Amino acid sequence: MTPTLQELVAWLGRWSAGRGPLYLLLAARIRQLVDEGLLPPGAPLPPDRRLATALSVGRTTVVAAYETLRQEGRLVRRQGSGTRVAPAALAPPPPGQRVTETSNPMFLHLLEPSDDVLLLSCAAPPAPPPALAEAYARLELPAHDLGYHPAGLPALRSAIARRYGRRGVPTDPAQVLVTTGAQQAIGLLTRLLVAPGDGVLVEAPSYPGALDLFREAAAVPHPVPVGPDGLDVAEAVRVMARHRPALAYVIPRFHNPTGTVLPPLLGRRLVAAAEEHGVPLIDDEVLAELDFGADPGSGDGGPPLSSYGTEVIGVGSLSKAVWGGLRVGWVRGPAPLIARLARLKALHDLGSDVPSQLVATRLLDGFAPVLRSRVAELRAGHDHLRAELARRLPDWHCPPAAGGQTLWVRLPYGDGVSFAQIALRHGVAVLPGSTMDALGGSTRRLRLHFLLPPATLTEAVDRLASAWAEYAPGAAGRAEGRPAALNAITV
Repeated sequence: MTPTLQELVAWLGRWSAGRGPLYLLLAARIRQLVDEGLLPPGAPLPPDRRLATALSVGRTTVVAAYETLRQEGRLVRRQGSGTRVAPAALAPPPPGQRVTETSNPMFLHLLEPSDDVLLLSCAAPPAPPPALAEAYARLELPAHDLGYHPAGLPALRSAIARRYGRRGVPTDPAQVLVTTGAQQAIGLLTRLLVAPGDGVLVEAPSYPGALDLFREAAAVPHPVPVGPDGLDVAEAVRVMARHRPALAYVIPRFHNPTGTVLPPLLGRRLVAAAEEHGVPLIDDEVLAELDFGADPGSGDGGPPLSSYGTEVIGVGSLSKAVWGGLRVGWVRGPAPLIARLARLKALHDLGSDVPSQLVATRLLDGFAPVLRSRVAELRAGHDHLRAELARRLPDWHCPPAAGGQTLWVRLPYGDGVSFAQIALRHGVAVLPGSTMDALGGSTRRLRLHFLLPPATLTEAVDRLASAWAEYAPGAAGRAEGRPAALNAITV
């Protein structure tokens, strides 16, 4: 498969973060893609100028990189037919054995770590809380237990069910499946409910990890825009009536990446339409309890969509409230669906890690202090990052968030993908909005998280300001003296 220009830029990832001339760094990364078979023999590469523009480098950098690879025999360059991977390059796997590999920059930044780059691209707590270490220190493994629990430890399933009950959604433990994080939860639901060619209703923009899973399943996306009040429910209802998608995936509270919250009345309408048209509806609740305006100790998290209908499928996780390294997530839904998911999960891993589930059970028994501490850190990080952006980059549109972990920033002009390339060369990784938008929009957007320590966030903004000065010469001078209140405009 020949990648699009945007896909190729994503595959190139952090190509410019190393040491040495840019053309050699670019050549090295393209060489790797060719040798791994991601760029198959005969695949065309973008023209010099187009790739240079997308990567925010001079045309001579791309020309020199292509020429280096031509001399190695990996590329063929002919006037009139452009640049292609040489026929003698490593052949791709035979048909039927090729697998989908992520080109998501959020994941590539994790796969290709660098001590010199500040990651504002992957929103996850930078360190585990003390409560997690204490829970592990008090861990007692069962004396008699095989250790295989495909549906999850009974004690943890009960603890999760009780939390739903406190949020006004009576839940039996049989309605809960424990997973290895929310990513596996969405993946299992996709494998169970979506066949190649099926439609999936998604928000635009949306969580890129879910979009990757739908692409892997060869699903056809039906994107619906997200506005100031969250998902355009009227359009979502039309899509469900017209296409009857195999699945609908939404993030109603503290939407990733926009931070919007879907009003309860619209949530009710969405659930009613999904049930009327027989569309399984996934409510991604991973961020739902990270509410800056409520008492985190209450564990309320606002009303989940499950409170509006019996067929809603809730997906949750402890990765954002506790730590990404605690790979404990869950699915809450109708008991027959959970039973089918448990059989599918048994096929893949026989059940999630038991010590982690025991620790998660202990944490949930006294979760209020853990959640209160996390939300306080997030609120402080949110305020600090917005203040630094207002000070150094006042032309950037940066409305406040009511919860969650990220800001949805709009550049005054330009393109998020090309700016991200320059930002990377200044030592900070950001997530361009277009990588999260199945409609092809959000091109001037960036998603920035605020989970790093204040001093690190300040350093990250300083690097972004330097990158912006290179990307948009004179912008800093024009913005000097601009009142910071401009950044307070809401979406």
